[in-house]
Amino acid sequence: MADSKTILIAEDSSVILNLTKKILELQRYRIVSAKNGGEVIKQIETQPIDCVLMDINIPVKDGMECTREIRRNPDPRIAKIPVIAITGNANNYSMEQFREAGVTDYLPKPLDFDALVRVVKQYVG
Repeated sequence: MADSKTILIAEDSSVILNLTKKILELQRYRIVSAKNGGEVIKQIETQPIDCVLMDINIPVKDGMECTREIRRNPDPRIAKIPVIAITGNANNYSMEQFREAGVTDYLPKPLDFDALVRVVKQYVG
């Protein structure tokens, strides 16, 4: 598929990263990954990304800080990328905090892969 969409998975757990990657590749998405917040910003600025799956607890810059940085990007294409937060401790954050950071949607861990595919398709198509 020449027009496949690119999903950036920001996740420091290689197990979760590999599972998520396989699930989304089966849906014909192109996957790039970042193990920490510094890599997230680098990836977004060097290639077109259609959606970010953002683990909130990644090293260097956490997912909330990365999302704020994406929203502040002067390039409107980058600033509008859907960011789906993924967290095992969603209870530590309110929807208000997610919204304030610019998070588009969120999925709790452990990931429900049907919900993952549904949410990604909702924002990316």
